[in-house]
Amino acid sequence: MLHHTKEDSRTSLGFDRPVTSRPPQSPGMSADLLEWLASVADDPLAFALGAFPWGVEGTILAKYDGPLDWQRQIMEEIRLGIITIEEAMHRIHDHEEAEPVQLATASGHGVGKSALVSMLILWGFTTFPDCRGVVTANTETQLKTKTWAELGRWFNLCFFVRDHFILNATSLVSRDPTRERTWRIDMIAWSETNPEAFAGMHNKGKRLLIIFDEASAIADIIWETIEGATTDADTQIIWLAFGNPTRNSGRFRECFGEGKHASMWKSRQLDSRTVEITNKARIKRWESIYGTDSDWFRVRVLGQFPRRGEMEFFSASDIDAAMSPDREVFVDAFTPLAIGVDVARFGRNNSVIFVRKGRDARSIERKLYSGLSTTEVANRVFDVFTELRPDGIFIDGGGVGGGVVDQCREKRLYIWEVQFGAVDSITSVVNDNRGERYANMRAAMYGVLRAWIKTGMLPMSAELRTAMLAIKYTYRSTKQGDEIILTSKEDLLDENPDLDLDTLDALCLTFGGPLHRNANAGGDHPHPKMNTAEHEYDPYSEERMNATT
Repeated sequence: MLHHTKEDSRTSLGFDRPVTSRPPQSPGMSADLLEWLASVADDPLAFALGAFPWGVEGTILAKYDGPLDWQRQIMEEIRLGIITIEEAMHRIHDHEEAEPVQLATASGHGVGKSALVSMLILWGFTTFPDCRGVVTANTETQLKTKTWAELGRWFNLCFFVRDHFILNATSLVSRDPTRERTWRIDMIAWSETNPEAFAGMHNKGKRLLIIFDEASAIADIIWETIEGATTDADTQIIWLAFGNPTRNSGRFRECFGEGKHASMWKSRQLDSRTVEITNKARIKRWESIYGTDSDWFRVRVLGQFPRRGEMEFFSASDIDAAMSPDREVFVDAFTPLAIGVDVARFGRNNSVIFVRKGRDARSIERKLYSGLSTTEVANRVFDVFTELRPDGIFIDGGGVGGGVVDQCREKRLYIWEVQFGAVDSITSVVNDNRGERYANMRAAMYGVLRAWIKTGMLPMSAELRTAMLAIKYTYRSTKQGDEIILTSKEDLLDENPDLDLDTLDALCLTFGGPLHRNANAGGDHPHPKMNTAEHEYDPYSEERMNATT
């Protein structure tokens, strides 16, 4: 728990206490500047108010008189939790524990988290000589393009920081060459295979600053490794974890509520709707699309953890509507017909040929094969082609699927080879007006399917329904923005080997590319009666692509 060791008058989180001091504006590390830095060494809010040009025209802070309310609250929590090195030594002498300041903040989007992280880095680093620290995030891209880029903006806003410290591509260090190794904060992308990179984070008798950005996605082993650095009783340790609460498991989740590590952390959940700078119109739009009770809205806006681990990708109500016997769709002789082929690559998998004609994925039964060679699968694809004359054949080209692709081409079939892990323009297609980006082709095709089922017709299959509800997703940060990434097929099967993911992947493959209308497609197979004048859903059409740019 945090130790509130300051006088009683400082135990409130109100903002009525006077914080008016400013650093001297003269160049160089003057005695007055040193004195001011020492005076705010345990007070990040006082530092922030004095160090940055709030309200100054021509700066990004022209419209602000200081940090946002929630940022101030975090800064006050840090102030109240800090104990000096001298206090820590006294506690050692009295056989008392001196626990670190550990704050965990789960928030929605657009709240100013990166700005707060930047202010806290500069405060913690500049006000304590020989401070050491580490900043990590869920991906290297997140670190470079968001966390460190934002730090650069605030670094340039603080006149005395530029004079005495250097911000490199991966580190913030003292300009004093004799202290380059002892007075520094490093940006380190975490890796489960190399947790030792965080093992040497001791800074005995000094300040140690640890910041986790997008903490929900940071592996447990990294948390555990860092914990080994927080055992020095004579060190002022400040460990801060921020992020969107994308997972209902893991160490970040355990810092909150009844989590087993919650007693060691002071936690806060921040609703984006309550923050001054958030885009309220955009939040209203999200509310109308997802609903306030959806996991998506809970994570992205309310700063609350999803009810289940990772978020469910498909809506149960959408699935049930698409599988309803009352669902009717329009198809005719000209409606494009697509074949998706998922090729077995594991002993527990089946090869599946799935047929979809426009919005109808029910009338033509899938074909499922077990134990076939690539040659035999290619022969089955040729048989289906001969029977139905499809407008597009989409085959998973990963692993052994490449052999099926090659043999189909030898039979002079025109094949779309789909790589589930591929990244191209398709992954940025916007579906059902959500404005989502996708990490790879697999996620993008699933995204198209998610939009399609709102008006499409699925087989009335309990196994397919179970498989669709098993699909989970989370977000990862990139330079272009947040991207949806799905739980891998292998991980899902490890959890539940009976899932019919082969059929689901084959269905998704039917959205692997654009289709053209063909009067010969579909053979003599019956289709549901016509009731509306709808056409093939084509997420890759020029019209839709232009609408997403």
